[in-house]
Amino acid sequence: MQEAVCVVAGGGNGLGRAAALELADHGARVVVNDLGCEVDGTGSDASVPEAVAEEIRDRGGEAIAHHGDVSDFEYAESLIADTVDAYGRVDFVCNFAGILRDGISYKLTEEDWREVVETNLTGQFAPLRAAAKHWREASEDAGEDGFDRQRSYLAVSAGAARGSLGQANYAASKAGILGMVRTVSNELVRSNVRVNALIPNGYTRMTETVPEEHRPYTEAEMPPEKVAPLVAYLASEAAEDVTGCTLYAGGDRVGVLSDPAMEAVGVAPDGWSLESLSEHFREDVASDVDLSRTESYL
Repeated sequence: MQEAVCVVAGGGNGLGRAAALELADHGARVVVNDLGCEVDGTGSDASVPEAVAEEIRDRGGEAIAHHGDVSDFEYAESLIADTVDAYGRVDFVCNFAGILRDGISYKLTEEDWREVVETNLTGQFAPLRAAAKHWREASEDAGEDGFDRQRSYLAVSAGAARGSLGQANYAASKAGILGMVRTVSNELVRSNVRVNALIPNGYTRMTETVPEEHRPYTEAEMPPEKVAPLVAYLASEAAEDVTGCTLYAGGDRVGVLSDPAMEAVGVAPDGWSLESLSEHFREDVASDVDLSRTESYL
């Protein structure tokens, strides 16, 4: 990974900071992006990404800070363009940017829905689009053989994509990332670009929004630094042709999650009707499937 150029969006805290440090420790030149906002998306502080870039430089690495909102398409374009201006290329982009505004569905405000989806989902697509445009053009300019190495984008989702009480906005935005990754990975394979999703599990500022007695783990049990090696792997040439995947990292575990798949199927030669479905759906079509998938939190 020596001298690879890596952009870490949302790199100012927690998982993003750990990833930026890990990449730099392996010789990457790192552009640390962050808006420097609070967990709920309010505020802005340019010193947040600069502090991580300075930390990398103090450890002997090479890094610059880039302050801005990656859900802004114009800013996302400038992030990629400025990286190319500074280092001549972009090899890897990982995106940890995200906010949290919890609320039960029937009380969730329109503003909180829109802000979370805009930040977490549009905030993944805008820099992905900017990087994809650059990589596609650069690949064509490189000629018949394309790049000397594959480029890579890592979009960060969350376990809440499977559903999480009080987080309809957050869960929807994180589930949307998975569909986006499956689509764009197919679109960019001919440009020699990998696109993957990561579901990380580590103690962060978001974890601290949960009352202490209900937190699933402590920082000592699930430090963000244990997620970072998988990020570095996906940035490296060792991950060649790993694309379109949803991956997990947390604690001492890494894994690959399955895509949506048919669990059960029933065929009616003349088509189904309300009557035939009422008679056969539970007993014949879905007899081995748990159809009550809600979780009790009471």
